[in-house]
Amino acid sequence: MQLHISRSMRSITISSSSSNGFIDLMKIKVAARHISYRTLFHSILILAFLLPFVFILTALVTLEGVNKCSSFDCLGRRLGPRLLGRVDDSGRLVKDFYKILNQVKNEEIPDGVKLPASFSHLVSEMKSNQYDARTFAFMLRAMMEKLEREIRESKFSELMNKHFAASSIPKSIHCLSLRLTDEYSSNAHARKQLPSPEFLPLLSDNSYHHFVLSTDNILAASVVVTSTIQSSLKPDNIVFHIITDKKTYAGMHSWFALNPVSPAIVEVKGVHQFDWLTRENVPVLEAVENHNGIRNYYHGNHIAGANLSDTTPRRFASKLQARSPKYISILNHLRIYIPELFPNLDKVVFLDDDVVIQRDLSPLWEIDLKGKVNGAVETCKGEDEWVMSKHFKNYFNFSHPLIEKNLDPDECAWAYGMNIFDLRAWRKTNIRETYHSWLKENLKSNLTMWKLGTLPPALIAFKGHVHPIDPSWHMLGLGYQNKTNIESVKKAAVIHYNGQAKPWLEIGFEHLRPFWTKYVNYSNDFIRNCHILDSV
Repeated sequence: MQLHISRSMRSITISSSSSNGFIDLMKIKVAARHISYRTLFHSILILAFLLPFVFILTALVTLEGVNKCSSFDCLGRRLGPRLLGRVDDSGRLVKDFYKILNQVKNEEIPDGVKLPASFSHLVSEMKSNQYDARTFAFMLRAMMEKLEREIRESKFSELMNKHFAASSIPKSIHCLSLRLTDEYSSNAHARKQLPSPEFLPLLSDNSYHHFVLSTDNILAASVVVTSTIQSSLKPDNIVFHIITDKKTYAGMHSWFALNPVSPAIVEVKGVHQFDWLTRENVPVLEAVENHNGIRNYYHGNHIAGANLSDTTPRRFASKLQARSPKYISILNHLRIYIPELFPNLDKVVFLDDDVVIQRDLSPLWEIDLKGKVNGAVETCKGEDEWVMSKHFKNYFNFSHPLIEKNLDPDECAWAYGMNIFDLRAWRKTNIRETYHSWLKENLKSNLTMWKLGTLPPALIAFKGHVHPIDPSWHMLGLGYQNKTNIESVKKAAVIHYNGQAKPWLEIGFEHLRPFWTKYVNYSNDFIRNCHILDSV
């Protein structure tokens, strides 16, 4: 760029060099009269002010060969809207696209329409086929709906696989049971009397703290017993009564015979060894276990006949949980017969096999139950939706006339898993008869009164006989909730892995499993030989 002043001081020219020579950008002519130095000074000052703008124009001229528009035209397009206060058109375009989306929202998608495999393919097809905005919106909607269906189907498949994993017996635990059963038949030490004859009177001594555990899982039973004893301030005052089924009895007996837990006392009995458990006394449970319709409900195809499009994954998960085969096992119903199975005991603590004891439970025997039968943690006063916000309406079908007539949907539920039972008060009630009566009614109604196994009939049978205890005694949900608060877990007296994600299964939550595995004796030969360390 050059500034040229004529000798006569009558003109000033600003020019710029280009490939075609010099181009005059600005030329100022002055009248033919004498110019004072003051006037000249002011003129130069004005020119100095204009120089930055001149520089911009020069740059645009230089780039003119690259752009398809003239320099001043491009500058006008870029600066014009801002200088004139015009609004960007992008907002209008978005509104137009919203309008098109609403138009195609309810249009029927033809069967067999070929959809792009991905968004990049859609963009490619849009370019090659010159889609208009409406066609693009329609194809985008069809792709999203297809993706939603695939995600939904994948979620239901995941829930089914998780249900099967939770219902099956891991190979390592099955191995443990088989090896211990074989040991029972070949090793006299595995068959020794439990407890030793000199301790038999203590099995009915009410000065001791008696725990009842009903299970066919040997590994889980060992964790419950070990954690209780290690957490106790008075382990020599503990008596465990373990009830198992006939097929597991030999293996369970072998484990506790070969792995004594002194100074505590352990008794192992099979259901076949209780004279009271006859068909005459438990006719309803016999029907529950052997009725073909019931067995098909719990062991059959859980998807056949189900309208998956009319339910949510969460509801489907709840239905699967309710159809766990364990709910028709007599071991799961035995808790309702504790007063008859242990006629000489006054008070017991009942434990599920998926709990871990982290604190001394002796104070439970000091709790005044106010004449009630069942000391339990209520599950209606928490914030989480899965575990601690349960009322009767979460368990029962209130569209059934019997349920609507006899129960309050907003009544607070309570938890099985760690319960203190006053057996003297229990024997004065008709809890067992009420339990049987409602089981019969549910069988007659084809299981339409409630879904979930043993707790609903117990909620009815123990109605008016429950004394709430402090929630810190029993923390639930470790088999449901991945985001369980670790600090709360550490503080709880009993932690309960209720739900599908049991700690001995591969689907168990990794960060919650150590609270359970710390009580597994991995140095034991049977544990090592069955590779239980590898499986969990």
